[in-house]
Amino acid sequence: MNAKLSKPRSRFSTRRKALLGLVVIALGVVGWLQYVGAAGISGIPTKDMDWNADGEVTQTEIMQAFYAVGVTKTSEGQRECSEYYWRQDKRGIRVDCRTTMAAEPEKK
Repeated sequence: MNAKLSKPRSRFSTRRKALLGLVVIALGVVGWLQYVGAAGISGIPTKDMDWNADGEVTQTEIMQAFYAVGVTKTSEGQRECSEYYWRQDKRGIRVDCRTTMAAEPEKK
């Protein structure tokens, strides 16, 4: 028998390591966007990302939702508000409020 000392095989191939790295980076970016309160991941529809109020949503405004515009969500009873602001100087852009109707608890 010829016993050769061979290099043990890696558990993950290079391609799998690269994919795992990309997934970790993507999760890190999403976590950071959530931490800073970016408007782009707050659930706002693309059609409402008209930050300069000219009636037209451009690619630039969509990108600004991720790096330049923040959102603070507040809740007061059944009223839920989202305040959008420029992250650089905290200058307000607009406030969107809605009233939600919660289901009443069942009475026994």
